[in-house]
Amino acid sequence: MSRPGSSQAQDAGLRAVGRVRGVREQDSRIGLQQAIAEQRGHEARALELRRRLEGAATFQAGPSGSFLALRASLDALGTVLRAAEDETAASRRISEAAYERWQVDRARLAAVEVLLERRAEARRSDAARREARDLDEIAAQLWQRRATGGGERA
Repeated sequence: MSRPGSSQAQDAGLRAVGRVRGVREQDSRIGLQQAIAEQRGHEARALELRRRLEGAATFQAGPSGSFLALRASLDALGTVLRAAEDETAASRRISEAAYERWQVDRARLAAVEVLLERRAEARRSDAARREARDLDEIAAQLWQRRATGGGERA
């Protein structure tokens, strides 16, 4: 068990906050990874549709029905391409928002970790000062005993 004044008891609340923030940071990182993967999928689809549109056959000659059919198919492909580009833009905005959320969560987690480290360093420094003070006191007592002759043996 930890004593009420021990470092574990002093930092228990802050460690709990750190665990919660760590989970949030991990969740936002996973969300960012998913958003980026989805964005890349949308970009690949839009790129493929653009290649299909640019590589489509041009009308050279033939009946007007063939021309109208080609025009209708290219128009439909253009509509699908515009929708894919809109989805790509939306997924890009979602990725940017996910990145910003992850940055905030990461900074909050880092702040807790820095605070915990500062507290631990302050405790180590206090312990070192106490030890130095105790050693100085012991050395002074030994010196005083030797100086007054109290340290001689019979």
